Amino acid sequence: MSLVLLLKWSRLSYRFCNFSPLPNKSICMLFLPSAGQMWWMYWLKMSFRDESDDQNLRKPFLHTGSWYRMGSRQSSMMGSSQVIRDSSISVLACVLIVALGPIQFGFTCGYSSPTQTAITRDLELTLSEFSLFASLSNVGAMVGAITSGQISEYIGRKGSLMIAAIPNIIGWLAISFARESSFLYMGRLLEGFGVGIISYTVPVYIAEIAPQNLRGALGSVNQLSVTIGIMLAYLLGLFVPWRILAVLGILPCTILITGLFFIPESPRWLAKMGMTEDFEASLQVLRGFDTDISIEVNEIKRSVASSSRRTTIRFSELKQRRYYFPLTVGIGLLILQQLSGINGVVFYSSTIFESAGITSSDVATLGLGALQVIATGVTTWLADKAGRRALLIISSVGMTVSILIVAVSFFVKGFVSDDSSLHSILDIFSVIGVVAMVVTFSLGMGPIPWVIMSEILPINIKGLAGSVATLANWLTVWLITMTANLLLNWSGGGTFAIYTVVSAFTVAFVSIWVPETKGKTLEEIQRSLR
Repeated sequence: MSLVLLLKWSRLSYRFCNFSPLPNKSICMLFLPSAGQMWWMYWLKMSFRDESDDQNLRKPFLHTGSWYRMGSRQSSMMGSSQVIRDSSISVLACVLIVALGPIQFGFTCGYSSPTQTAITRDLELTLSEFSLFASLSNVGAMVGAITSGQISEYIGRKGSLMIAAIPNIIGWLAISFARESSFLYMGRLLEGFGVGIISYTVPVYIAEIAPQNLRGALGSVNQLSVTIGIMLAYLLGLFVPWRILAVLGILPCTILITGLFFIPESPRWLAKMGMTEDFEASLQVLRGFDTDISIEVNEIKRSVASSSRRTTIRFSELKQRRYYFPLTVGIGLLILQQLSGINGVVFYSSTIFESAGITSSDVATLGLGALQVIATGVTTWLADKAGRRALLIISSVGMTVSILIVAVSFFVKGFVSDDSSLHSILDIFSVIGVVAMVVTFSLGMGPIPWVIMSEILPINIKGLAGSVATLANWLTVWLITMTANLLLNWSGGGTFAIYTVVSAFTVAFVSIWVPETKGKTLEEIQRSLR
């Protein structure tokens, strides 16, 4: 019967378009697409006919991005291992699409390093003007961080990423066509604004779509993508002019905007907004059409119901453990991540390499970036096996030892002649310390704080709390970047000694405060914090 009606509708639409007396036949487009959509819906219905039709299971197409697995009639015969594999493929595809945002993030961070000489020469900038250009991305990121939580709460995670991508594209175009410093500054601010939103939204989106057994690994993809973006900027900057490099910076966000149309919105955000049907459809797409999601659906509904009884909280309620504890842990980890001095160490790494006799500091910096990518990739593999706490402790202990080696080397070099063999040995130890510090940072303190922040913040204050945590991180980045040069001019050994103390404190902070979230659903984590 449905097929007969479709045939009649299609024939009627065709006749209307061909024999319409109107000179402008664009009105026909109102009919033909409708017929085409009906054919499409019929095909979908026939394709998805299986046992699940008896349960009226909704299987959407474009609305929630169910581009994956367009209806196999043998789906009911698949074993549980195949279901898990299909679910992993679906979630992984979504993560790879949103990971373009952190790649943009890293590309923005790494852009200023290989282009400094060319930009200052072509636009006749002073060193202070270029330093201002490089630092404006941090200022823009702080503004983006302030708004990121509220934007993602009001228009969703996908909409937030869409908004973040647009100023990034405009910013890169402004830089590529710049003829004076004002365009450079405007472009850098716009890029920073987009990066500030991306730095909060991507880890939250990944945490909310990932199954509990993969959340640590997939969450670590965020930082892995940042390191890939930095390395790409270093690598391409060796061969590509700075204007072309800025044009290439448009690509990640351009592809991201397209990809966002084909992935589902966060099911937990949909549930919070009361979109029950869309929430269940999105979760079904992410878990696979043959997976029973009833338990997870009920758990999310209970969590949303308990947290939305009152949508706002009073300041006095922040004294409750369910609020102050995750806020302390999330914000504390993101601040300590930067206070460890990673940006200061990377900033001074080229000088350390040169003092050790490495003539090409650009190649050495590129190699350091490659090591960072590899180490972060290892963390992605270990996050759901070793656990978050273990990786954080190992990472912060390794950082403490590594920076201590650098600090001692600097102190001892102050009492040794520059021509002595001991001075050369100490230079080599400095290089080893810097490399070890970057590697151990990437093994835990780089990716894991963002994973934990996205996991432990209560859903009813996640937007505001996430904005505060992200702002605190970017404010600390700006502080370290601005003070690193001053501190290093004061005393290299003293600067690295300060970073050593902070890393040692991080070990204690993680051991005492940070809970283990491996293998738990987001709802189980929230219950454990009450």
